[in-house]
Amino acid sequence: MKLFEPFHVKNLDLKNRIVMPPMCIYSADSNGLVNDRHLVHYASRAVGGTGLIIVEATGVMPEGRITDRCLGIWEDAQIAGLRRLVDSCHQSGALVALQLNHAGRKCTARIDDRDDLISASPIAYDSDSPTPREMTGEDMQMVKAAFCEGARRAHEAGFDAIEVHGAHGFLVSSFLSPLTNHRTDEYGGSLKNRSRFLLELLTDLRRAWPEEKAISLRLSATDYLPGGISIEETIRLVKMVDSLIDLVHISSGGIAPVPVKVFPGYQVPLAQAVKKSCELPVIAVGAIRRSEMVEEILANGRADLVALGSELLRNPYWVGLEARKARIPYPWPVMYEGAFKRNL
Repeated sequence: MKLFEPFHVKNLDLKNRIVMPPMCIYSADSNGLVNDRHLVHYASRAVGGTGLIIVEATGVMPEGRITDRCLGIWEDAQIAGLRRLVDSCHQSGALVALQLNHAGRKCTARIDDRDDLISASPIAYDSDSPTPREMTGEDMQMVKAAFCEGARRAHEAGFDAIEVHGAHGFLVSSFLSPLTNHRTDEYGGSLKNRSRFLLELLTDLRRAWPEEKAISLRLSATDYLPGGISIEETIRLVKMVDSLIDLVHISSGGIAPVPVKVFPGYQVPLAQAVKKSCELPVIAVGAIRRSEMVEEILANGRADLVALGSELLRNPYWVGLEARKARIPYPWPVMYEGAFKRNL
């Protein structure tokens, strides 16, 4: 089966094609520190056989968190807990990436000064949300430096890769979408200008992050709204940044509270379009639950890796159980080896 085939990109030697995508579990305290719940949560998926675990959106600044309960990587005191998390996953054979994020206008964390709520343009997320302040050049430099410091800490914590969150309406995404970027300077207007902040950020990260280690970029391939970013623009964007990243993780939506019709594999055609037109390895995601669907995606070359979100929340041992069901020899965790090998 293709899903059990190894995959290699940069320093990542993955034992299978299954990825745990970044999913916030809102379990940290206001200091953004790892606790026992994080250790159990992520290590369980590693024990269950997941090849690559991408740890939830982690704030590079206190005012860059999605909520007060999100993990942080804005100070060195947060490294030790993250290192424990990485070590616990490595012990069970999973590789681990950290998603670096700034929430921008979607930050709901309690911050000292609402002037810290920043975005590409002063456009609120919805009628119930505060209006952010348009970022200045100084703000951009500060945010890029915070991402680079976050990357440095991620390396010290032992992460195998980092992922830049450029999707779902958060700060980077707000620059990319015409719906949230109304700037009239060199960071607004054309796709080239709207991509400028991301290109500068990735260029800085490439210097700050070890060259031998992989960088992933998560993108919303469509905004699902007229005048928003389209799959055609996303493909152009990926081609613009392909020398600065090693993987692209294709999601969708999040720029505005618009209803989206969700069904198994609903985002896979977006990943397939990027895969067809670009040279980078692609991660597909989106309500994927069954091994038959995973196999179809991989065997037909629609993506290189498949992320299971809600399914891995429901079943941390999905990979191991699928191997058992298919009677495929697999490196079972020693403490569970007898149970997995028995046919009872």
